[in-house]
Amino acid sequence: MTVSPTDAAASPPLPPIIQGGMGVGVSSWRLARAVSRLGQLGVVSATALDTVFVRRLQDGDPDGGLRRAMAHFPIPEVCERVLRRFFRPGGRAGAPYTLLPLYRQHSGVARQQITMLAAFAEVFLAKEGHDGPVGVNLLTKVQLPNMASLYGAMLAGVNVVLMGAGIPREIPGVLDALAEHRPATMRLEIEGTRDDARDLLVFDPRVHAPASVTAAPLARPRFLAIVSANSLAATLARKANGQVDGFVVEGWTAGGHNAPPRGPLQLDERGEPVYGERDRVDLDKLRELGLPFWLAGGMGTPDALARALALGAAGVQVGTLFAFCEESGIEPALRASALAEIADGTARVVTDPRASATGYPFKRMELDTVAQQDDTRIRNCDLGYLRTAFRGPDGRVVYRCAAEPVEDYVAKGGDAADTVGRRCLCNGLVANIGLAQRREDDGIERPLLTSGHDLEGVRALLAANPRYGAADAVEYLLAAVTTRA
Repeated sequence: MTVSPTDAAASPPLPPIIQGGMGVGVSSWRLARAVSRLGQLGVVSATALDTVFVRRLQDGDPDGGLRRAMAHFPIPEVCERVLRRFFRPGGRAGAPYTLLPLYRQHSGVARQQITMLAAFAEVFLAKEGHDGPVGVNLLTKVQLPNMASLYGAMLAGVNVVLMGAGIPREIPGVLDALAEHRPATMRLEIEGTRDDARDLLVFDPRVHAPASVTAAPLARPRFLAIVSANSLAATLARKANGQVDGFVVEGWTAGGHNAPPRGPLQLDERGEPVYGERDRVDLDKLRELGLPFWLAGGMGTPDALARALALGAAGVQVGTLFAFCEESGIEPALRASALAEIADGTARVVTDPRASATGYPFKRMELDTVAQQDDTRIRNCDLGYLRTAFRGPDGRVVYRCAAEPVEDYVAKGGDAADTVGRRCLCNGLVANIGLAQRREDDGIERPLLTSGHDLEGVRALLAANPRYGAADAVEYLLAAVTTRA
């Protein structure tokens, strides 16, 4: 069934619990489906999903889920080509993963179609077997694959798009265009480019999809912007190029990337950024916008959900509690080690101001029993999702990352000081879900585990059972609301 772009506003309200779209593959289709089947909003992460997709194929797609989803993709020749190139029926037998070409401003048709297919398959599997809503989470700052990911997710009927890590001002208009199979454009953020320069990313569905697909409009998903400030919410509500349907208000205690503190950066005695009153969102001003909002960051307990509802929120977005449940994509042995250290109180969550090449603070969990990525890693930038575009001396667009080899970064005009302490989030986050690359010169890529600061809910569930599932997490969160009702 398809609906026009304007019909999204008439859809029923979204549920009180949004499962966070975490990391690379942590919010997998299995987790999203489990949450959505329980009547809440399950969310898949689209970050680096094309890499996750082709690595799963190279590992043999053991449960057949990807190939089952591909059988429903409306452009079958794309599936045939991808299977020929990446599917290994018996797995890789220890060989390194075959890589995808790095994204650029004008990536080829085949490269975009792999991204479309990956997003389609993940959303299709998340929606399989139930009628609950499913969302997809993307990072605004990972610009290059986003429109292809959105179109693939929309072909699978995604219900909600959630985006933060930047100012997703152009995304509502992109969704409007893609729903009608019209060309969509976004400005490519390029360092050193004047404000009046227009360097566009362009995605045209009709280049990829046959007339049988583009003949009828797609359902335009609702759009929730992830924000950390009233000013950003107000800007998006009033000046976005299309409809914004609500907000997720994320505090600095949430996992993954955090917004930097307002004002000059100050570090505490542990070297972590200091947040204060200026970093709190004024909910009175937020309510004046008249749009629903969900609170995120430290919201993984029933009392937090009840408190959010009392403050006028539509509910909460919860990440960490779901990240460590059985259905999450975290590699089982890594998850078990993390849960053991969470339970005994030895796990430590650090807000690292240097780890991410983006310059944003990044949460990482330190574990005593697991060797994770550190500064001794031999630098290698072969996934490239966090690269920054800049204008070279000859006017061409060039890409660099502060976590790439230092000599490469400097040769591209970067400052060597910017590389100090940087870690390869792309490879570390992919390693978290058991898809680590094998290096001839540096062994297996190590994980880089992220988590929110608030582990109270995880410990509460572990007190009853050393392992827990998504259903346990949802039941736990709803307990106080049900009791008070």
